[in-house]
Amino acid sequence: VLVRAYTYIRTLGEEGLVETGRDAILAANYLLALLRGAYEVAYERSPMHEFVLSAAKQKKQGANGLDIAKALIDEGFHPPTIYFPLIVSEALMIEPTETEAVETLDAFCDAMLAIAKEAAEHPQQLKDAPHTRPVRRLDEAEAAKRLTVRYLFEDHPTSE
Repeated sequence: VLVRAYTYIRTLGEEGLVETGRDAILAANYLLALLRGAYEVAYERSPMHEFVLSAAKQKKQGANGLDIAKALIDEGFHPPTIYFPLIVSEALMIEPTETEAVETLDAFCDAMLAIAKEAAEHPQQLKDAPHTRPVRRLDEAEAAKRLTVRYLFEDHPTSE
């Protein structure tokens, strides 16, 4: 991991590293500006490379932070960190990478805004997300109780 990080830093060089940091800050501020209002903002200050939203408003409407994260999977986005920091109710930590194109950031915002609208109008539909993926929503409580840390291929033969 350290070699990968060191190589990335060396590849960018000093000027590239500064520019990359500025891009990350710009992306986070851009997303926050677009999502403000649809979601509660956890901290009223300019973000650096990440920011925290709260889905408390959506929870009152019937859809929680986990439902929003799962719905993002349907939209083709890796969900943000949820329920962290612990002191923020229904926390969604948004951390765009410094290399995302503005079109991708816009598409992410469109998805988040559509999910907020769905939470207001049809919260029950979010409870079953993701809908379009091969693996549907897992029973996370059961998964935590019956932890499987390895897959035994011999127990699951493939059909040929």
